Amino acid sequence: MTNEEFISTIQNWFPDAEFIEEGSQFLNVFVPKDKILEVAKKLKSDNATQLDYMFNLTCVDWPDHFQMVYHLKSSELGHMLVLKVKLENKENPEIETLCDLYRTAELHEREVYDLFGVKFINHPDLRRLFLTDDWIGHPLRKDYVDEINIVSLK
Repeated sequence: MTNEEFISTIQNWFPDAEFIEEGSQFLNVFVPKDKILEVAKKLKSDNATQLDYMFNLTCVDWPDHFQMVYHLKSSELGHMLVLKVKLENKENPEIETLCDLYRTAELHEREVYDLFGVKFINHPDLRRLFLTDDWIGHPLRKDYVDEINIVSLK
């Protein structure tokens, strides 16, 4: 599926989606936070897209919001795209889990929870992945203060 076909298909399903394709390896599709589960289900189940594999999930800490980034691929058709969602509440960021759709999401979401503090609603086992349970803070947030110098920039 070409980027133009992706854009046309997704716009028919979700008119409020936004697209960026310049300067990126993949087509970037921006969807509202409350639509992520619906969009992901449709992209996975529809015969035209068949995006059945999430090969990456991460978070980006922007000055005024977090951005969730989901890289999806069709193992059958070979095409890929990136879903992006803006999380405006930096004090209590949360978004619906995609664990029921993509098994790979379970550990990726735990990593984002641990390092950025994003809560995944309905995640089956949301707990820290790398840091101890008593760890305070989330080291990949830009406002994180590293008092014991666990992260060295040298």
